[in-house]
Amino acid sequence: MKLFFIAVIVMNLVGLLIMGEDKKRAKKNQYRISERTLWLVAIFGGAIGTTAGMQAFRHKTKHTSFKLGFPLLAILEIIIFMKIII
Repeated sequence: MKLFFIAVIVMNLVGLLIMGEDKKRAKKNQYRISERTLWLVAIFGGAIGTTAGMQAFRHKTKHTSFKLGFPLLAILEIIIFMKIII
């Protein structure tokens, strides 16, 4: 159980950090992190972090799939995490 929570925290930190990194790269016209990678991080437990990163860095906020998908996935993950805790 402890390992599970550590994994969730790590994935959310990764989600937050890659959103910031991709925004930084976008501003500098550098090679970007693929949307597939962003989605995979979100799907594998990092949706809360990617959603927070999207808002904090104002990144991918014009893309409907991200604007709706990440928060919905984050809500789903919160529900799942709460079911595991209880």
